[in-house]
Amino acid sequence: MIWESSLIPIMCLAKCGYIIIIMAVYWCTEVIPLAVTSLMPVVFLPLLGVRSAKAVCLQYLNNTNMLFFGGLIVAISVEHWNLHRRIALKILLLLGVKPALLMLGFMIVTAFLSMWISNTATTAMMIPIVQAVLDQLDSTDNEQVPDDPRSSEEKKKWKHVCKGMTLCVCYAASIGGTATLTGTGPNVVLKGQMNQIYPDNNDIVNFASWFGFSFPNMVLMLVLAWLWLQCSFIGLNLKKSWGCGTEKTAKDKAAYNVLKEEMKKLGPVSYAELNVFLLFVLLVLLWFTRHPGFIKGWASWLFKGGEKYITDAVPAMFVSLLLFILPAQKPKFTAWNPSKSDSEQTEEAMKPFLSAPLLDWNVVQRKMPWSIVLLLGGGFALADASANSGLSAWLGDQMTPLGSIPPWAIASVVSFTVAVFTECTSNVATATLFLPVFASLATSVKVHPLYVMLPATLSASFAFMLPVATPPNAIVFSYGSIRVLDMVKSGIIMNIIGVLSVTLAINTWGRPMFGLDTFPAWANSTAKQ
Repeated sequence: MIWESSLIPIMCLAKCGYIIIIMAVYWCTEVIPLAVTSLMPVVFLPLLGVRSAKAVCLQYLNNTNMLFFGGLIVAISVEHWNLHRRIALKILLLLGVKPALLMLGFMIVTAFLSMWISNTATTAMMIPIVQAVLDQLDSTDNEQVPDDPRSSEEKKKWKHVCKGMTLCVCYAASIGGTATLTGTGPNVVLKGQMNQIYPDNNDIVNFASWFGFSFPNMVLMLVLAWLWLQCSFIGLNLKKSWGCGTEKTAKDKAAYNVLKEEMKKLGPVSYAELNVFLLFVLLVLLWFTRHPGFIKGWASWLFKGGEKYITDAVPAMFVSLLLFILPAQKPKFTAWNPSKSDSEQTEEAMKPFLSAPLLDWNVVQRKMPWSIVLLLGGGFALADASANSGLSAWLGDQMTPLGSIPPWAIASVVSFTVAVFTECTSNVATATLFLPVFASLATSVKVHPLYVMLPATLSASFAFMLPVATPPNAIVFSYGSIRVLDMVKSGIIMNIIGVLSVTLAINTWGRPMFGLDTFPAWANSTAKQ
């Protein structure tokens, strides 16, 4: 009987490991859609006696998924009213159209928008703008020198510039998503895994703390990526690229006019756009000020026990609700006009006081990436099963010998491994598979969990080398000006830039921000449990 009772936990651990391996293979090979694979825990964890169906299903719409869901609804409203396009064109017009500045402008706009809306939507919106500008520049050049003998050489150079201009968009989209907690899937996976594996972590990863750490890293990566792409595709000719000491050429004017025409098509700022922008700003402010860390946030000041009950999901869902309530047009106040007939007055009075809301559920249903929501839920279900079956603790015990390796070396190896793996697997699936393992590793070698999990999470977004690695790469590749070899050659250096930037960030400002030099009590108590 004693032998049988000791065998039960081992069998439970083995069953959980088997399900994780099967799902990992399915996620990597995509034999069935990723979202469908994510539903497997609902069936197999209860059947094999690892977790109850009730416990598994709760993971699919937990606090972290509601945060992501609310953020996506706000992002959809920004897309729906073309606010992202107006912001993009305005910034590009301000920065100028010299080659180096144009590339910088494309990258800044793409990265900024990718912080708030999906990187796929950002790339899909930016690429036609980039293409229109490049086509206009090309046609202006051809008009100026139709029979120039150097034109074939110039055409080769121009094609090279076009490759750099389009590549910069997909790279900036991937980099920009790392800056905010809701910017891309892996960030949300980390938040969820931290809450599950370390439930007493004092909300160490929230919107404000994530932004404080990741935004400087994003800026550093963006600058290094811009310098690399400029050297590779444009060249460092200050006079030609930056326009130092030169007047605007016909090409510059043509590019500027294209952007101006696109801006004109949008018309004046509508009432709906203004409302969406104000709600977006309100959401960001609520996220930053809920629990800043250095002072008490509004959650503590306004509500008793607010820190315990209110998370980042609350403001996200609050603003989402307002989008379905507030009108898209100004309310109409009709007063009695004696110059109009009674029938006209009656017809005027019959018109609704409030127009349709800013956002309609049909729009959300059509644009919401439901597969990502299910993918996150499946990952949280696996993490929960892994912790409760003892698999996480067992993995931690196996990794104890790694304690002799310096923490910075572990973080660097982790970052590089994930950056390579994410080239051929979904970034959310990569984070879902690796983060619980790295949490066990950190606990076993007594290193702060975020020292290992943060670099892994950021590196999951560094899919720069292949068109299939991430949707932004695929969108850019589909336009036909980029070859796979072009992306691979540029992407290798981009991966190195990413790993080095993350290693620098985690070992400099990341240390005091998260207290990475000490093994926290909340991680120790979890290990004992």
